[in-house]
Amino acid sequence: QDPTRTMAENDERASGPEGGKAVRRDSAGRRIKGRGNAGGDDSQMQQREGQFESIGTAGAGAAKSVEGWILFITGLDQETQEDDIHDKFCDFGDIKNLHLNLDRRTGFVKGYALVEFEQQAEAQGAITALNGTQVLGSTISVDWAFSRGPARRAAPAGGRRDAERGGGRREDENGDDRRRKY
Repeated sequence: QDPTRTMAENDERASGPEGGKAVRRDSAGRRIKGRGNAGGDDSQMQQREGQFESIGTAGAGAAKSVEGWILFITGLDQETQEDDIHDKFCDFGDIKNLHLNLDRRTGFVKGYALVEFEQQAEAQGAITALNGTQVLGSTISVDWAFSRGPARRAAPAGGRRDAERGGGRREDENGDDRRRKY
């Protein structure tokens, strides 16, 4: 590098030993590293400015987990056993997985369970038939563990996050916070 070059000349992109790629240099001739200094043409970035892709605009509804269709059962009595849940839900299809979370301190059920079905129709049948029924004297609520949020419009270029676009709390159909502790 020639130390007599002006700052503007050093800032220009020059071909270097990096295999012909354009490299930005600072006033001392050192290579500028980091994100955004790859040496490409800025016109490509300017063309895409303000354009964002949007996924999942199909509307609200159940969302399949990696393995199957998972139901979230709440309102369980603390003395509920896996067999009680299995007997109630096995009439609707083959249960792939059943998880009954226990409180480590007391050893009792925390009040919720997760039941996984292979087919969506089986899971939907269980929701329809068992939501609001009783298990060991407690009324249970049965709903999808994963659901797509309401249909959203494409993200604005400003990148704002607010409650209208999914930044708020998760609530069930009664307006209760779904993350409450049992």
